[in-house]
Amino acid sequence: MSVLLSILAVGIALYLILYYNVIRGSRCTSPVTLKGKTAIVTGSNTGIGKATALDLAKRGARVILACRSKQKAEAAVYDIRRESGSNEVVFMHLDLGSLKSVRSFAETFLKTELRLDLLINNAGMLGPGYTEDGFGMVFGVNHLGHFLLTCLLLDRLKECGPSRVVNVSALLHRLGSVDFALLGTHKDLVPGQSTWHNFRAYCHSKLCNVLFTRELANRLEGTSVTTYSLHPGVIHTEFGRNLKLWQRLFLEPISKLFFMDAERGAQTTLYCALQEGIEPLSGRYFSSCALQEVSAKGRDDALARKLWEGISSLQELFFIRPTWAHPASSSYISMVDIAVVAIVVM
Repeated sequence: MSVLLSILAVGIALYLILYYNVIRGSRCTSPVTLKGKTAIVTGSNTGIGKATALDLAKRGARVILACRSKQKAEAAVYDIRRESGSNEVVFMHLDLGSLKSVRSFAETFLKTELRLDLLINNAGMLGPGYTEDGFGMVFGVNHLGHFLLTCLLLDRLKECGPSRVVNVSALLHRLGSVDFALLGTHKDLVPGQSTWHNFRAYCHSKLCNVLFTRELANRLEGTSVTTYSLHPGVIHTEFGRNLKLWQRLFLEPISKLFFMDAERGAQTTLYCALQEGIEPLSGRYFSSCALQEVSAKGRDDALARKLWEGISSLQELFFIRPTWAHPASSSYISMVDIAVVAIVVM
């Protein structure tokens, strides 16, 4: 009996050490207020996206909840308005699995909103399926949709600078890679739809987020827009709602015991969005509210540039010429360079 009690005591002690040093994570302590600023947070009807939106609303920002589910988003708007005391929280429909929806969201936003100071690409998913345009669902939602959204809103971000783009990636980007042949033949980062393939697709998509951030920073050098990617921590949220029942039953007790809650998980996102003085670190990757090094692939500038340019070859595209130029060129960059998809011709 004494041996069992000793083992239990050691187990509790180890858990407490893990909790206070890893699970609990660091907090964003920025005192910045956002009165008069506008922020978009994708996937903000639940989890860390909702927690992020709530914090921004408490700081005085006008917050756009860019979400797919109208019912969940309107419930989130109600909650955030009540908790923040701000009525400057609104829902705009955005389905990142539809390039048409992304374009429609951007068009509506640009017509109805005068400012954009923060774009937080938070939404993410893990599960099978294909987007409306035939891309792998994980790739389409986690990377391609956000890529298009960001590019369509860049001019407004520039006009309102200094402004920031924050891309929520993950530690699992370290297991990711980019198979350009598969992108060309399968419109996906993996060749199948099994549970293993879905996990691999998630890792690959998170690497794409890191590479996108890096290349975006390079192309925005000399402008008033900065960008950051991050690992939010291991979060207990509804992220796995697309998983099978047996997978959720297995993960649920583990996640509740060992993972952060949404409010804790939003801290590094908030740090990247609000912390003063990190502008020289544009393009870099953060975790636990601190600068962290990415994987070797994640800091490969040639790979980042190849991914950026490769997106434009996924389908025949129509392009719109932007009003901002690459710092290395006196001419405008075509949308082939920044791969802004206006219409995907199926």
